[in-house]
Amino acid sequence: MDNEHTQNPVGPQRVSAVARAWQWVVEGLAALGTVLIGVLMIIICADIVARNLMGSSLPLVSELGALLLVMIVSLQLATTIRADRLARTDLFLVGLKTSHPAIGALLSAVFNLVGATIVGLIAYASIRILGKDWSSGDYIGIIGIATLPTWPFRVFILAGMAVAALEFLVRMMSDLRIATTGKDKS
Repeated sequence: MDNEHTQNPVGPQRVSAVARAWQWVVEGLAALGTVLIGVLMIIICADIVARNLMGSSLPLVSELGALLLVMIVSLQLATTIRADRLARTDLFLVGLKTSHPAIGALLSAVFNLVGATIVGLIAYASIRILGKDWSSGDYIGIIGIATLPTWPFRVFILAGMAVAALEFLVRMMSDLRIATTGKDKS
């Protein structure tokens, strides 16, 4: 009877399915960000051609470029966190994790908690910006020439920041597991 409770086949499969779904979300946002890098490059190249041929810039390029850049960074942030590629001083942390794995994992958990808090606050602030843009009908561009609403960009920025904050929490939980049990996966 005890064997049935300890070896529940549904539990590990569910965790694995959740982990796979989470990976799809994180990687999907990063892929969208990569596509948007290509879009941004095309927009910039088109603007350069227009400046050289017509002597003037295309409408929306500077505003669209600024919004796309922020959106790309926020969409790819969770993947950067997941790959442990954030810019930070690892010289001390790598050595500490090697000599004292539990203390190193605990320090890394604190770093990830601070990261989750800061990125979560950015996501929270983005909610009000999105609400303002939605209710006021805010747009970029020049009326009569070319305009775009700003709220779709804000939705993706909010989604990217929220997923990044959650990824920090996932990393923190992994670090805490290592600090308490010494194992990466339980």
